[in-house]
Amino acid sequence: MPPTLASLVHHSALKLTVRAGEDHLDVPVRWVHASELADPVPYMEGGELLLITALKLDAEDAKAMRRYVKRLVGAGVVGLGFAVGVNYDEIPEALVATAQEEGLPLLEVPRRTPFIAISKAVSAAIAADQYRSVTAGFAAQRELTRQALTDGPEGLLTALAAQVDGWAALYDASGAVVATAPEWAGRRAARLTADVERLRDRPAPASSVVGGPDNEDRVELHTLGTGRRPRAALAVGTAAALGTAERYAVHSAIALLTLTTERSRSLQAAQERIGAAVLRMLLAGQPDHARAVAGDLFGGLLDAPFRIVVGESADGAALDALAEVVESAAARSGEAVLVVPEGPERLVVLAVDDGAAVEACAEHAAMLEAERATSATGERTGDEDDLVVGLSAPAGPIAAAAAYKQAEQALSVARRRGRVLVEHEQLAAGSVLPLLADDAVRAFADGLLRPLSEHDATGRGDLVASLRAWLSRHGQWDAAAADLGVHRHTLRYRMRRVEEILGRSLDDPDVRMELWLALKATAAAE
Repeated sequence: MPPTLASLVHHSALKLTVRAGEDHLDVPVRWVHASELADPVPYMEGGELLLITALKLDAEDAKAMRRYVKRLVGAGVVGLGFAVGVNYDEIPEALVATAQEEGLPLLEVPRRTPFIAISKAVSAAIAADQYRSVTAGFAAQRELTRQALTDGPEGLLTALAAQVDGWAALYDASGAVVATAPEWAGRRAARLTADVERLRDRPAPASSVVGGPDNEDRVELHTLGTGRRPRAALAVGTAAALGTAERYAVHSAIALLTLTTERSRSLQAAQERIGAAVLRMLLAGQPDHARAVAGDLFGGLLDAPFRIVVGESADGAALDALAEVVESAAARSGEAVLVVPEGPERLVVLAVDDGAAVEACAEHAAMLEAERATSATGERTGDEDDLVVGLSAPAGPIAAAAAYKQAEQALSVARRRGRVLVEHEQLAAGSVLPLLADDAVRAFADGLLRPLSEHDATGRGDLVASLRAWLSRHGQWDAAAADLGVHRHTLRYRMRRVEEILGRSLDDPDVRMELWLALKATAAAE
Protein backbone atom coordinates (compact mmCIF):
# COMPACT_ATOMS: atom_id res chain seq x y z
CA MET A 1 0.00 0.00 0.00
CA PRO A 2 1.27 3.56 -0.73
CA PRO A 3 1.79 5.88 2.26
CA THR A 4 -1.28 7.65 3.63
CA LEU A 5 -1.75 10.60 5.96
CA ALA A 6 -2.78 8.10 8.64
CA SER A 7 0.52 6.21 8.29
CA LEU A 8 2.43 9.49 8.67
CA VAL A 9 0.43 10.43 11.77
CA HIS A 10 1.25 7.02 13.26
CA HIS A 11 4.95 7.42 12.41
CA SER A 12 6.44 7.73 15.93
CA ALA A 13 9.47 9.79 14.87
CA LEU A 14 7.46 12.57 13.18
CA LYS A 15 5.20 13.51 16.13
CA LEU A 16 2.43 14.89 13.87
CA THR A 17 -0.90 15.99 15.36
CA VAL A 18 -4.21 16.03 13.46
CA ARG A 19 -6.00 19.40 13.87
CA ALA A 20 -8.69 19.03 11.16
CA GLY A 21 -10.00 16.55 8.56
CA GLU A 22 -9.78 13.48 10.78
CA ASP A 23 -12.16 11.58 8.47
CA HIS A 24 -9.90 11.90 5.41
CA LEU A 25 -6.61 10.47 6.66
CA ASP A 26 -6.79 7.29 4.54
CA VAL A 27 -5.99 9.21 1.33
CA PRO A 28 -2.73 8.08 -0.38
CA VAL A 29 0.12 10.61 -0.48
CA ARG A 30 1.83 10.79 -3.88
CA TRP A 31 4.53 13.25 -2.80
CA VAL A 32 5.52 15.94 -0.26
CA HIS A 33 6.03 19.54 -1.31
CA ALA A 34 7.06 22.56 0.76
CA SER A 35 6.04 26.02 -0.48
CA GLU A 36 5.62 29.45 1.12
CA LEU A 37 3.92 30.92 -1.96
CA ALA A 38 0.61 32.65 -1.39
CA ASP A 39 -0.73 30.53 -4.28
CA PRO A 40 1.25 27.29 -4.81
CA VAL A 41 -1.55 25.68 -6.89
CA PRO A 42 0.12 26.23 -10.31
CA TYR A 43 2.97 24.00 -9.13
CA MET A 44 0.78 21.13 -7.87
CA GLU A 45 -0.24 17.95 -9.70
CA GLY A 46 -2.64 16.53 -7.10
CA GLY A 47 -2.07 14.02 -4.33
CA GLU A 48 0.55 16.07 -2.49
CA LEU A 49 0.99 16.81 1.21
CA LEU A 50 1.80 20.52 1.28
CA LEU A 51 4.11 21.77 4.08
CA ILE A 52 4.12 25.47 5.11
CA THR A 53 5.34 27.80 7.85
CA ALA A 54 2.97 30.64 6.71
CA LEU A 55 5.80 33.15 6.32
CA LYS A 56 3.87 34.94 3.54
CA LEU A 57 0.35 34.14 4.66
CA ASP A 58 -1.98 35.95 6.99
CA ALA A 59 -3.17 32.75 8.60
CA GLU A 60 -5.42 34.68 11.01
CA ASP A 61 -7.48 36.24 8.18
CA ALA A 62 -10.57 34.03 7.78
CA LYS A 63 -11.35 35.26 4.24
CA ALA A 64 -7.79 34.78 3.06
CA MET A 65 -7.63 31.29 4.57
CA ARG A 66 -10.96 30.32 2.98
CA ARG A 67 -9.64 31.31 -0.47
CA TYR A 68 -6.31 29.56 0.19
CA VAL A 69 -7.81 26.27 1.39
CA LYS A 70 -10.44 26.15 -1.37
CA ARG A 71 -7.68 26.55 -3.97
CA LEU A 72 -5.70 23.69 -2.42
CA VAL A 73 -8.70 21.37 -2.29
CA GLY A 74 -9.56 22.22 -5.90
CA ALA A 75 -6.00 21.34 -6.97
CA GLY A 76 -6.21 17.90 -5.33
CA VAL A 77 -3.89 18.57 -2.40
CA VAL A 78 -4.57 15.75 0.08
CA GLY A 79 -3.26 17.39 3.25
CA LEU A 80 -1.66 20.51 4.74
CA GLY A 81 1.20 20.36 7.24
CA PHE A 82 1.64 23.50 9.35
CA ALA A 83 4.93 24.01 11.23
CA VAL A 84 4.39 25.66 14.60
CA GLY A 85 7.04 27.58 16.52
CA VAL A 86 8.39 29.27 13.38
CA ASN A 87 6.06 32.10 12.33
CA TYR A 88 3.12 31.07 14.53
CA ASP A 89 3.32 29.41 17.93
CA GLU A 90 0.15 27.49 17.12
CA ILE A 91 -2.08 27.04 14.10
CA PRO A 92 -4.45 30.02 13.86
CA GLU A 93 -8.10 29.19 14.46
CA ALA A 94 -9.12 30.74 11.10
CA LEU A 95 -7.08 28.10 9.22
CA VAL A 96 -8.25 25.25 11.48
CA ALA A 97 -11.92 26.17 11.04
CA THR A 98 -11.63 26.52 7.24
CA ALA A 99 -9.76 23.21 6.86
CA GLN A 100 -12.42 21.46 8.95
CA GLU A 101 -15.13 23.06 6.83
CA GLU A 102 -13.55 21.93 3.53
CA GLY A 103 -12.56 18.46 4.81
CA LEU A 104 -8.85 19.13 4.24
CA PRO A 105 -6.65 17.22 6.72
CA LEU A 106 -4.55 19.69 8.69
CA LEU A 107 -1.45 18.30 10.44
CA GLU A 108 0.48 20.21 13.11
CA VAL A 109 4.24 19.79 12.61
CA PRO A 110 6.29 20.43 15.80
CA ARG A 111 9.37 22.63 15.52
CA ARG A 112 11.70 19.69 16.26
CA THR A 113 10.41 17.82 13.17
CA PRO A 114 12.11 19.17 10.03
CA PHE A 115 10.19 19.08 6.75
CA ILE A 116 12.95 16.94 5.25
CA ALA A 117 12.14 14.19 7.76
CA ILE A 118 8.54 14.07 6.50
CA SER A 119 9.75 14.01 2.86
CA LYS A 120 12.15 11.16 3.63
CA ALA A 121 9.43 9.19 5.39
CA VAL A 122 7.08 9.52 2.43
CA SER A 123 9.84 8.75 -0.07
CA ALA A 124 10.88 5.63 1.85
CA ALA A 125 7.26 4.44 2.08
CA ILE A 126 6.74 4.98 -1.66
CA ALA A 127 9.96 3.08 -2.44
CA ALA A 128 8.94 0.24 -0.13
CA ASP A 129 5.51 0.06 -1.76
CA GLN A 130 7.06 -0.02 -5.23
CA TYR A 131 9.46 -2.75 -4.14
CA ARG A 132 6.56 -4.80 -2.79
CA SER A 133 4.70 -4.25 -6.06
CA VAL A 134 7.68 -5.31 -8.16
CA THR A 135 8.27 -8.35 -5.96
CA ALA A 136 4.58 -9.25 -6.19
CA GLY A 137 4.77 -8.70 -9.94
CA PHE A 138 7.66 -11.11 -10.31
CA ALA A 139 5.84 -13.65 -8.18
CA ALA A 140 2.77 -13.23 -10.39
CA GLN A 141 4.94 -13.64 -13.48
CA ARG A 142 6.34 -16.92 -12.13
CA GLU A 143 2.85 -18.17 -11.33
CA LEU A 144 1.47 -17.16 -14.72
CA THR A 145 4.40 -18.84 -16.46
CA ARG A 146 3.88 -22.03 -14.47
CA GLN A 147 0.18 -22.08 -15.29
CA ALA A 148 0.86 -21.38 -18.97
CA LEU A 149 3.31 -24.29 -19.15
CA THR A 150 1.13 -26.76 -17.25
CA ASP A 151 -2.43 -25.83 -18.24
CA GLY A 152 -2.00 -23.63 -21.32
CA PRO A 153 -3.89 -20.37 -21.94
CA GLU A 154 -6.86 -21.49 -19.83
CA GLY A 155 -4.66 -21.95 -16.76
CA LEU A 156 -2.94 -18.63 -17.41
CA LEU A 157 -6.30 -16.82 -17.55
CA THR A 158 -7.34 -18.43 -14.26
CA ALA A 159 -4.13 -17.25 -12.57
CA LEU A 160 -4.45 -13.76 -14.07
CA ALA A 161 -8.05 -13.37 -12.89
CA ALA A 162 -6.95 -14.28 -9.36
CA GLN A 163 -4.02 -11.84 -9.47
CA VAL A 164 -6.18 -8.84 -10.49
CA ASP A 165 -9.20 -9.92 -8.42
CA GLY A 166 -11.40 -9.77 -11.50
CA TRP A 167 -11.89 -11.73 -14.72
CA ALA A 168 -9.98 -12.35 -17.95
CA ALA A 169 -10.93 -13.47 -21.46
CA LEU A 170 -9.02 -14.56 -24.56
CA TYR A 171 -10.36 -13.80 -28.07
CA ASP A 172 -9.23 -15.26 -31.39
CA ALA A 173 -8.36 -13.26 -34.51
CA SER A 174 -12.03 -13.04 -35.55
CA GLY A 175 -13.08 -11.54 -32.19
CA ALA A 176 -14.77 -14.68 -30.89
CA VAL A 177 -14.29 -15.68 -27.24
CA VAL A 178 -11.88 -18.64 -26.89
CA ALA A 179 -11.63 -18.95 -23.09
CA THR A 180 -12.62 -17.06 -19.93
CA ALA A 181 -11.82 -17.19 -16.24
CA PRO A 182 -13.82 -17.56 -14.10
CA GLU A 183 -16.49 -19.35 -16.13
CA TRP A 184 -19.20 -16.84 -15.17
CA ALA A 185 -17.34 -14.17 -17.18
CA GLY A 186 -18.13 -15.85 -20.52
CA ARG A 187 -21.36 -13.96 -21.11
CA ARG A 188 -19.78 -10.67 -20.07
CA ALA A 189 -16.80 -11.22 -22.38
CA ALA A 190 -19.07 -12.06 -25.34
CA ARG A 191 -20.73 -8.65 -25.10
CA LEU A 192 -17.38 -6.96 -25.81
CA THR A 193 -16.89 -8.56 -29.24
CA ALA A 194 -17.60 -5.29 -31.06
CA ASP A 195 -14.96 -3.48 -28.97
CA VAL A 196 -12.44 -6.22 -29.74
CA GLU A 197 -13.18 -5.94 -33.48
CA ARG A 198 -12.63 -2.16 -33.38
CA LEU A 199 -9.33 -2.65 -31.55
CA ARG A 200 -8.24 -5.21 -34.14
CA ASP A 201 -8.51 -2.59 -36.89
CA ARG A 202 -5.91 -0.37 -35.18
CA PRO A 203 -2.13 -0.73 -35.78
CA ALA A 204 -0.65 -3.38 -33.50
CA PRO A 205 0.13 -3.44 -30.65
CA ALA A 206 -3.03 -1.67 -29.53
CA SER A 207 -4.93 -1.34 -26.27
CA SER A 208 -7.98 0.47 -24.95
CA VAL A 209 -10.02 0.87 -21.79
CA VAL A 210 -13.79 0.49 -22.00
CA GLY A 211 -16.63 0.43 -19.55
CA GLY A 212 -17.78 -3.11 -18.97
CA PRO A 213 -21.24 -4.27 -20.08
CA ASP A 214 -23.91 -2.38 -18.11
CA ASN A 215 -21.05 -0.45 -16.45
CA GLU A 216 -20.32 -3.50 -14.32
CA ASP A 217 -16.56 -3.01 -14.33
CA ARG A 218 -13.54 -1.45 -15.96
CA VAL A 219 -12.15 -3.51 -18.85
CA GLU A 220 -8.73 -3.27 -20.49
CA LEU A 221 -8.36 -4.71 -24.01
CA HIS A 222 -4.96 -5.62 -25.50
CA THR A 223 -4.06 -7.10 -28.90
CA LEU A 224 -1.71 -10.09 -29.00
CA GLY A 225 0.86 -10.92 -31.66
CA THR A 226 3.87 -9.31 -33.30
CA GLY A 227 2.63 -9.09 -36.89
CA ARG A 228 0.72 -6.37 -38.69
CA ARG A 229 -2.58 -8.10 -37.96
CA PRO A 230 -3.22 -9.19 -34.34
CA ARG A 231 -3.56 -12.91 -33.82
CA ALA A 232 -5.70 -12.64 -30.67
CA ALA A 233 -6.84 -10.25 -27.93
CA LEU A 234 -6.91 -10.22 -24.14
CA ALA A 235 -9.60 -8.61 -21.96
CA VAL A 236 -9.08 -7.94 -18.24
CA GLY A 237 -12.04 -6.77 -16.15
CA THR A 238 -11.64 -5.26 -12.68
CA ALA A 239 -13.73 -3.18 -10.29
CA ALA A 240 -11.12 -0.38 -10.23
CA ALA A 241 -7.96 0.78 -11.98
CA LEU A 242 -5.04 -1.64 -11.84
CA GLY A 243 -2.31 -1.16 -9.26
CA THR A 244 1.41 -1.63 -9.91
CA ALA A 245 1.44 -5.35 -9.04
CA GLU A 246 -1.69 -6.01 -11.11
CA ARG A 247 -0.16 -4.09 -14.01
CA TYR A 248 2.92 -6.35 -13.88
CA ALA A 249 0.65 -9.38 -13.97
CA VAL A 250 -1.25 -8.12 -17.02
CA HIS A 251 1.96 -7.29 -18.91
CA SER A 252 3.36 -10.72 -18.08
CA ALA A 253 0.16 -12.35 -19.36
CA ILE A 254 0.37 -10.36 -22.60
CA ALA A 255 3.98 -11.47 -23.14
CA LEU A 256 3.23 -15.13 -22.40
CA LEU A 257 0.12 -15.21 -24.59
CA THR A 258 2.03 -13.48 -27.40
CA LEU A 259 4.75 -16.14 -27.19
CA THR A 260 2.05 -18.82 -27.28
CA THR A 261 0.40 -17.12 -30.23
CA GLU A 262 3.62 -16.79 -32.21
CA ARG A 263 4.56 -20.40 -31.44
CA SER A 264 1.13 -21.44 -32.70
CA ARG A 265 1.79 -19.35 -35.78
CA SER A 266 5.00 -21.29 -36.51
CA LEU A 267 3.21 -24.58 -35.95
CA GLN A 268 0.43 -23.39 -38.23
CA ALA A 269 2.95 -22.66 -40.99
CA ALA A 270 4.32 -26.20 -40.68
CA GLN A 271 0.78 -27.57 -40.67
CA GLU A 272 0.02 -25.61 -43.84
CA ARG A 273 3.00 -27.23 -45.59
CA ILE A 274 1.78 -30.69 -44.57
CA GLY A 275 -1.74 -29.75 -45.62
CA ALA A 276 -0.49 -28.65 -49.05
CA ALA A 277 1.21 -32.02 -49.52
CA VAL A 278 -1.92 -33.87 -48.42
CA LEU A 279 -4.06 -31.86 -50.84
CA ARG A 280 -1.69 -32.54 -53.76
CA MET A 281 -1.87 -36.28 -53.04
CA LEU A 282 -5.66 -36.22 -52.88
CA LEU A 283 -5.92 -34.36 -56.18
CA ALA A 284 -3.44 -36.80 -57.73
CA GLY A 285 -5.70 -39.72 -56.78
CA GLN A 286 -3.51 -41.01 -53.93
CA PRO A 287 -5.86 -41.00 -50.90
CA ASP A 288 -3.92 -43.74 -49.05
CA HIS A 289 -0.67 -41.78 -49.26
CA ALA A 290 -2.55 -38.64 -48.19
CA ARG A 291 -3.87 -40.42 -45.08
CA ALA A 292 -0.38 -41.68 -44.24
CA VAL A 293 1.12 -38.19 -44.44
CA ALA A 294 -1.75 -36.54 -42.55
CA GLY A 295 -1.67 -39.05 -39.69
CA ASP A 296 -3.78 -37.69 -36.81
CA LEU A 297 -3.13 -34.05 -37.75
CA PHE A 298 -6.48 -33.54 -39.44
CA GLY A 299 -8.49 -35.97 -37.33
CA GLY A 300 -11.13 -37.88 -39.25
CA LEU A 301 -11.41 -35.22 -41.96
CA LEU A 302 -10.18 -37.56 -44.70
CA ASP A 303 -12.53 -40.35 -43.63
CA ALA A 304 -15.79 -38.40 -43.70
CA PRO A 305 -17.66 -36.54 -46.44
CA PHE A 306 -16.04 -33.17 -46.98
CA ARG A 307 -16.38 -30.16 -49.23
CA ILE A 308 -13.69 -28.25 -51.08
CA VAL A 309 -13.79 -24.47 -51.06
CA VAL A 310 -11.78 -22.45 -53.58
CA GLY A 311 -11.51 -18.72 -52.95
CA GLU A 312 -9.82 -16.13 -55.14
CA SER A 313 -9.03 -12.46 -54.62
CA ALA A 314 -6.42 -10.00 -55.84
CA ASP A 315 -6.30 -8.67 -52.28
CA GLY A 316 -4.49 -10.92 -49.81
CA ALA A 317 -6.43 -9.37 -46.91
CA ALA A 318 -9.66 -10.83 -48.29
CA LEU A 319 -8.17 -14.34 -48.36
CA ASP A 320 -6.71 -13.85 -44.86
CA ALA A 321 -10.15 -12.86 -43.59
CA LEU A 322 -11.74 -15.94 -45.20
CA ALA A 323 -9.08 -18.22 -43.68
CA GLU A 324 -9.59 -16.67 -40.22
CA VAL A 325 -13.37 -17.11 -40.43
CA VAL A 326 -13.08 -20.77 -41.44
CA GLU A 327 -10.33 -21.67 -38.96
CA SER A 328 -12.00 -19.89 -36.04
CA ALA A 329 -15.32 -21.61 -36.68
CA ALA A 330 -13.62 -25.00 -36.92
CA ALA A 331 -11.64 -24.38 -33.71
CA ARG A 332 -14.75 -23.40 -31.75
CA SER A 333 -16.63 -26.50 -32.85
CA GLY A 334 -13.69 -28.89 -32.50
CA GLU A 335 -13.63 -29.70 -36.21
CA ALA A 336 -10.56 -30.46 -38.29
CA VAL A 337 -10.00 -28.22 -41.31
CA LEU A 338 -7.32 -28.05 -44.00
CA VAL A 339 -6.46 -24.57 -45.28
CA VAL A 340 -3.91 -24.30 -48.09
CA PRO A 341 -2.86 -21.04 -49.81
CA GLU A 342 -2.26 -21.60 -53.53
CA GLY A 343 -0.21 -18.56 -54.44
CA PRO A 344 -1.01 -14.98 -53.40
CA GLU A 345 -4.49 -14.90 -54.97
CA ARG A 346 -6.03 -18.31 -54.23
CA LEU A 347 -7.00 -20.27 -51.12
CA VAL A 348 -8.19 -23.88 -50.95
CA VAL A 349 -10.11 -25.20 -47.95
CA LEU A 350 -11.10 -28.78 -47.22
CA ALA A 351 -13.78 -28.82 -44.51
CA VAL A 352 -16.30 -31.24 -43.00
CA ASP A 353 -19.60 -31.40 -44.90
CA ASP A 354 -22.41 -29.64 -42.99
CA GLY A 355 -19.83 -28.46 -40.44
CA ALA A 356 -19.29 -25.12 -38.74
CA ALA A 357 -16.46 -24.12 -41.09
CA VAL A 358 -18.61 -24.45 -44.23
CA GLU A 359 -21.47 -22.63 -42.51
CA ALA A 360 -19.16 -19.80 -41.43
CA CYS A 361 -17.85 -19.51 -45.00
CA ALA A 362 -21.40 -19.15 -46.32
CA GLU A 363 -22.28 -16.57 -43.65
CA HIS A 364 -19.14 -14.56 -44.45
CA ALA A 365 -20.07 -14.55 -48.14
CA ALA A 366 -23.65 -13.52 -47.33
CA MET A 367 -22.35 -10.61 -45.25
CA LEU A 368 -20.19 -9.41 -48.15
CA GLU A 369 -23.14 -9.80 -50.54
CA ALA A 370 -25.28 -7.65 -48.22
CA GLU A 371 -22.58 -4.98 -47.98
CA ARG A 372 -22.33 -4.85 -51.75
CA ALA A 373 -26.11 -4.65 -52.13
CA THR A 374 -26.40 -1.71 -49.73
CA SER A 375 -23.52 0.29 -51.24
CA ALA A 376 -24.51 3.55 -52.90
CA THR A 377 -23.28 2.60 -56.38
CA GLY A 378 -23.85 -1.12 -56.27
CA GLU A 379 -20.15 -1.57 -57.07
CA ARG A 380 -17.59 -3.39 -54.97
CA THR A 381 -16.26 -1.36 -52.09
CA GLY A 382 -13.71 -2.20 -49.41
CA ASP A 383 -10.79 -4.58 -49.25
CA GLU A 384 -12.82 -7.78 -49.32
CA ASP A 385 -15.41 -7.02 -52.01
CA ASP A 386 -13.48 -8.70 -54.85
CA LEU A 387 -13.54 -12.09 -53.11
CA VAL A 388 -15.16 -14.92 -55.11
CA VAL A 389 -15.71 -18.41 -53.71
CA GLY A 390 -16.70 -21.74 -55.22
CA LEU A 391 -18.04 -24.59 -53.08
CA SER A 392 -18.06 -28.22 -54.22
CA ALA A 393 -20.67 -30.87 -53.55
CA PRO A 394 -19.94 -33.35 -50.71
CA ALA A 395 -17.20 -35.79 -51.66
CA GLY A 396 -14.78 -38.36 -50.24
CA PRO A 397 -11.02 -38.83 -50.64
CA ILE A 398 -11.36 -40.86 -53.84
CA ALA A 399 -13.41 -38.12 -55.50
CA ALA A 400 -11.27 -35.18 -54.28
CA ALA A 401 -10.11 -34.25 -57.79
CA ALA A 402 -13.71 -34.14 -59.04
CA ALA A 403 -14.73 -32.01 -56.04
CA TYR A 404 -11.87 -29.60 -56.73
CA LYS A 405 -13.06 -29.23 -60.32
CA GLN A 406 -16.61 -28.64 -59.09
CA ALA A 407 -15.40 -25.86 -56.79
CA GLU A 408 -13.50 -24.24 -59.67
CA GLN A 409 -16.59 -24.41 -61.90
CA ALA A 410 -18.73 -22.84 -59.18
CA LEU A 411 -16.09 -20.13 -58.67
CA SER A 412 -16.09 -19.33 -62.39
CA VAL A 413 -19.87 -18.94 -62.35
CA ALA A 414 -19.67 -16.75 -59.23
CA ARG A 415 -17.22 -14.46 -61.01
CA ARG A 416 -19.43 -14.16 -64.12
CA ARG A 417 -22.58 -13.50 -62.09
CA GLY A 418 -20.90 -10.97 -59.78
CA ARG A 419 -21.61 -13.20 -56.77
CA VAL A 420 -19.37 -13.80 -53.76
CA LEU A 421 -20.15 -17.52 -53.37
CA VAL A 422 -21.78 -20.14 -55.57
CA GLU A 423 -22.32 -23.81 -54.66
CA HIS A 424 -21.86 -26.44 -57.34
CA GLU A 425 -25.14 -28.08 -56.33
CA GLN A 426 -26.96 -24.85 -57.18
CA LEU A 427 -25.72 -25.12 -60.77
CA ALA A 428 -27.18 -28.59 -61.23
CA ALA A 429 -30.48 -27.69 -59.55
CA GLY A 430 -30.98 -24.36 -61.28
CA SER A 431 -31.54 -23.18 -64.84
CA VAL A 432 -28.91 -22.88 -67.58
CA LEU A 433 -30.28 -19.48 -68.56
CA PRO A 434 -28.25 -17.42 -66.05
CA LEU A 435 -25.14 -18.90 -67.64
CA LEU A 436 -26.07 -17.15 -70.88
CA ALA A 437 -25.61 -13.74 -69.22
CA ASP A 438 -22.12 -13.49 -70.65
CA ASP A 439 -20.75 -10.91 -73.10
CA ALA A 440 -19.29 -13.60 -75.41
CA VAL A 441 -22.62 -15.51 -75.52
CA ARG A 442 -24.55 -12.31 -76.23
CA ALA A 443 -22.17 -11.36 -79.00
CA PHE A 444 -22.61 -14.82 -80.58
CA ALA A 445 -26.41 -14.56 -80.32
CA ASP A 446 -26.49 -11.07 -81.86
CA GLY A 447 -24.27 -12.18 -84.73
CA LEU A 448 -26.29 -15.32 -85.43
CA LEU A 449 -29.70 -13.62 -85.40
CA ARG A 450 -28.72 -10.26 -86.94
CA PRO A 451 -29.54 -11.30 -90.60
CA LEU A 452 -33.05 -12.31 -89.50
CA SER A 453 -33.53 -9.11 -87.47
CA GLU A 454 -32.39 -6.99 -90.42
CA HIS A 455 -34.83 -8.83 -92.71
CA ASP A 456 -37.69 -8.20 -90.26
CA ALA A 457 -36.73 -4.52 -90.00
CA THR A 458 -37.60 -4.06 -93.69
CA GLY A 459 -41.18 -5.11 -92.97
CA ARG A 460 -41.00 -8.14 -95.21
CA GLY A 461 -41.87 -10.68 -92.56
CA ASP A 462 -41.57 -11.75 -88.95
CA LEU A 463 -38.89 -14.40 -89.16
CA VAL A 464 -37.47 -14.10 -85.58
CA ALA A 465 -40.89 -14.52 -83.91
CA SER A 466 -41.79 -17.35 -86.31
CA LEU A 467 -38.50 -19.14 -85.57
CA ARG A 468 -39.07 -18.81 -81.80
CA ALA A 469 -42.62 -20.20 -82.07
CA TRP A 470 -41.56 -23.09 -84.33
CA LEU A 471 -38.65 -24.10 -82.05
CA SER A 472 -40.76 -23.81 -78.91
CA ARG A 473 -43.27 -26.25 -80.49
CA HIS A 474 -40.47 -28.69 -81.43
CA GLY A 475 -41.12 -28.16 -85.16
CA GLN A 476 -44.87 -28.91 -85.02
CA TRP A 477 -46.27 -26.81 -87.87
CA ASP A 478 -49.93 -26.67 -86.90
CA ALA A 479 -49.29 -25.81 -83.24
CA ALA A 480 -46.67 -23.16 -84.05
CA ALA A 481 -48.86 -21.63 -86.81
CA ALA A 482 -51.78 -21.44 -84.37
CA ASP A 483 -49.58 -19.62 -81.84
CA LEU A 484 -48.64 -17.10 -84.51
CA GLY A 485 -52.15 -16.81 -85.97
CA VAL A 486 -50.99 -17.68 -89.52
CA HIS A 487 -51.54 -20.57 -91.96
CA ARG A 488 -49.08 -23.44 -91.70
CA HIS A 489 -48.04 -22.87 -95.34
CA THR A 490 -47.07 -19.32 -94.40
CA LEU A 491 -44.96 -20.65 -91.56
CA ARG A 492 -43.31 -23.20 -93.87
CA TYR A 493 -42.40 -20.42 -96.27
CA ARG A 494 -40.89 -18.35 -93.42
CA MET A 495 -38.75 -21.25 -92.16
CA ARG A 496 -37.41 -21.79 -95.72
CA ARG A 497 -36.46 -18.09 -95.77
CA VAL A 498 -34.71 -18.54 -92.42
CA GLU A 499 -32.64 -21.39 -93.88
CA GLU A 500 -31.83 -19.34 -96.99
CA ILE A 501 -30.79 -16.24 -95.05
CA LEU A 502 -28.71 -18.13 -92.46
CA GLY A 503 -27.34 -20.70 -94.86
CA ARG A 504 -28.13 -23.45 -92.34
CA SER A 505 -30.53 -26.39 -92.30
CA LEU A 506 -33.14 -26.51 -89.55
CA ASP A 507 -33.07 -30.30 -89.83
CA ASP A 508 -29.70 -30.23 -88.04
CA PRO A 509 -30.30 -30.58 -84.23
CA ASP A 510 -27.11 -28.63 -83.48
CA VAL A 511 -28.40 -25.70 -85.55
CA ARG A 512 -31.75 -25.79 -83.77
CA MET A 513 -29.98 -25.87 -80.36
CA GLU A 514 -27.74 -22.90 -81.23
CA LEU A 515 -30.68 -20.86 -82.52
CA TRP A 516 -32.76 -21.62 -79.42
CA LEU A 517 -29.96 -20.62 -77.06
CA ALA A 518 -29.33 -17.48 -79.12
CA LEU A 519 -33.01 -16.53 -78.83
CA LYS A 520 -32.90 -17.14 -75.05
CA ALA A 521 -29.73 -15.10 -74.62
CA THR A 522 -31.23 -12.23 -76.60
CA ALA A 523 -34.43 -12.33 -74.57
CA ALA A 524 -32.45 -12.36 -71.29
CA ALA A 525 -30.54 -9.24 -72.38
CA GLU A 526 -33.70 -7.25 -73.21
